[in-house]
Amino acid sequence: MSRRSGPVELNTHIAHPARMYDYYLGGKDNFAADREAAEEALRSAPEIRDIARENRAFMQRAVRFLVASGIRQFLDIGAGLPTQRNAHEVAQEFAPDARVVYVDNDPIVLVHARALLAGYGQGQTKVITADARDPQAILGDPDVRKLIDFSRPMATMFISVLQFIPDMDPEDIVGPLREEMAPGSFLAISHPTQDFRKDEVLKVADTYTRAKAPAVPRTRAEIERVFGGFEFVDPGLVQVPLWRNEGPIFDLDRIWMYGGVARKP
Repeated sequence: MSRRSGPVELNTHIAHPARMYDYYLGGKDNFAADREAAEEALRSAPEIRDIARENRAFMQRAVRFLVASGIRQFLDIGAGLPTQRNAHEVAQEFAPDARVVYVDNDPIVLVHARALLAGYGQGQTKVITADARDPQAILGDPDVRKLIDFSRPMATMFISVLQFIPDMDPEDIVGPLREEMAPGSFLAISHPTQDFRKDEVLKVADTYTRAKAPAVPRTRAEIERVFGGFEFVDPGLVQVPLWRNEGPIFDLDRIWMYGGVARKP
């Protein structure tokens, strides 16, 4: 797997959204600053833990769908801290030849990911250092090019990450990647919305802003535009529990997160 040399600086005194997410999921890769910020967010919207779990389940269902659709190469951008049932585990369970590249720019995410993935997947899983704000750097990374064949169908995933890029139009991030992706490729996105429970959503967004991680919840129409140039697969862009879920669905009104998968024709 990919390893970049040099030490990394781990700032554990400032809350980080990846570690807050880990806390919501019941993980242990978080620090006091993360727990404090996460608890503040939970006081504003206790449903955040349910949203985190449903978002994780959506990712796993999406990966299973993509593998069943013949996809064997995945680019997971803004991957966050590894936790149980990561994208590569789901993909390679059903298709051992699946190749997965994780992209993140946060040092602590990279440290944990590399430790977890060391020796996994017989060289078919890599973690690279890059920023979602610079898609050209991702496309030009030699490790990406080594593992991902852009002349063949692939999947690019932005799972609950685009909201943390408030200073760019998400279409400007996805567009260059879309142009490189072969016909038959897929785009998977999940993204929080302010379409309902707006007061709670904005309070949570304010918590993230004060934690030095500004977050922008977007409307359904704004998220749909990010899929420009792709065609949605059923059921389209929906709240994440509704996306190809055969299990029970509880308290749908509490899950202010949309998810969708679309195909490049």
